[in-house]
Amino acid sequence: MSKPPFLTLPACARAERLATGRGEFAALRAEPDGPVRGSALLVPGFTGSKEDFVALLEPLAAAGYRVTAVDQRGQYQSGGPDDPAAYGVEALGADVRALTEALASDGPLHLLGHSFGGHVVREAVLAAAVDGPLPWRSLTLMSSGPGAIDPAEAARTTLLLDALRVMDLEQIWQVMRQLEAESGQLVPAPEPTVAEFLHHRWLANVPRSLSVTGGHLVAAPDRVAELAAATAGLPLLVLSGVRDYAWPVPEQTAMAERLGARRVLVADAGHSPNAERPAATAEALAAFWG
Repeated sequence: MSKPPFLTLPACARAERLATGRGEFAALRAEPDGPVRGSALLVPGFTGSKEDFVALLEPLAAAGYRVTAVDQRGQYQSGGPDDPAAYGVEALGADVRALTEALASDGPLHLLGHSFGGHVVREAVLAAAVDGPLPWRSLTLMSSGPGAIDPAEAARTTLLLDALRVMDLEQIWQVMRQLEAESGQLVPAPEPTVAEFLHHRWLANVPRSLSVTGGHLVAAPDRVAELAAATAGLPLLVLSGVRDYAWPVPEQTAMAERLGARRVLVADAGHSPNAERPAATAEALAAFWG
């Protein structure tokens, strides 16, 4: 579970509901004070939300980028139906395309997906490539991998999927806390307001979305060859921390090589460099986008 370092929005950012042809999505949007060098759409991962990118908003806006971070359908403040079809990567990829269209006035977007969000933006790109030229300026896969998650993490996720069949989200929260503690993700513990937010965010998830997206993570196919073919000429970046419990770092590096992508490792960061080392992550993104 990605853990934002703080929750207070910088002066350059605001929370809003973003209307699209596929419904409304909760978003955080940041605007530069000066000239706009470009725009970006940031898509969070499994059990995540737009707040996972809160620490990137100010440095990216300061670098001249208009940034939109969203809750995916079924996450936190976006909501969604109790319908498994709404949460397959095909449907979530269609949401990303709808968000891109809704942000058309921002100009071509740099597209970024974190963790499971990387698989969602991959799906969006693959679908868009069938229809014609891609509408994005670049694609970044952050702490994401070519297929299913690491077997140890898949085993933990399978336990969660089993729990979703017999437990409510409050009961599962206690299980998640135990699993996170065992994996070391709660060291150090979050400060109280962030801890309260993490609990509230978890309870706001649509359970059906967790079941479907978690099921994808444990059995996702490798579609890197398809993505490489679909993104010919599109600048690509594979960015991660130097350690990762979801997809091994060497596996992400091999994916970058298969894609012909730029590869960036963020020092002293794990699965969420956006939250753990936001200044270095923002610097790497601005350098790539520029």
